[in-house]
Amino acid sequence: QVQLVESGGGSVQAGGSLRLSCAASGYTSGSYCMGWFRQVPGKERERVAGISARGLTTYYADTVKGRFTISQDKAKNTLYLQMNSLKPEDTGMYYCAADRWTGGSCWGRPYNFWGQGTQITVSS
Repeated sequence: QVQLVESGGGSVQAGGSLRLSCAASGYTSGSYCMGWFRQVPGKERERVAGISARGLTTYYADTVKGRFTISQDKAKNTLYLQMNSLKPEDTGMYYCAADRWTGGSCWGRPYNFWGQGTQITVSS
């Protein structure tokens, strides 16, 4: 079974930057969509960023577009989320997620595997 472990969360001042990492293990053969979600207090879970199974296409929520960058190092089995110009409204629990890809878009689809989450707190 796929296991995902996030790291890099913490507290930061508004305007600062953080980089989240997601270490993946337990993959079977095949390709996987990878992405980041966040759970903001008082709001439903939000898709933040995603990357296609081949790493050729990235997707971003409008709320983070231009500030966040998703990337991966397949040799290290690691997914990253570079978060710049952080705002207090970015505060929340961030989750790494994966889903086996058999065709179609990696955005706007359910994900079967989830990490435990890492907390991001942005203060003004």
